[in-house]
Amino acid sequence: MKLHRDLNIGQNVVTAYGTDHIDINGQRHETSLLLLPRQILQPWADAGFAALGAEDFRPVIELGCEILLLGTGRQQRFPPPALLRELMAARIGVEVMDTGAACRTFNILAAEGRNAAAALLLE
Repeated sequence: MKLHRDLNIGQNVVTAYGTDHIDINGQRHETSLLLLPRQILQPWADAGFAALGAEDFRPVIELGCEILLLGTGRQQRFPPPALLRELMAARIGVEVMDTGAACRTFNILAAEGRNAAAALLLE
């Protein structure tokens, strides 16, 4: 799906996505990644959803994000609660959805100036 770009200078915006890619500011990425308003951490969670561990989410805590959008690939899958315990202890909200929905929601939150992170799996 192609998204229309708003002019948020210096801020990451998802400009397109598909089952095998995510375009950020017009640049194609073909591996899972952790997207922040002004930073992209890649590679991220290369082993996929089943292998996610608490350590995969530590950058979100270290960077002081207020919310994490977890895009779980083509379909929404919920991780075990223990996996998100550190995020909850740090008072970071977590929303789980498919990756396309996470891309769209990230753009909305970024446009509002929110300190959001999107953990985007391509599976």
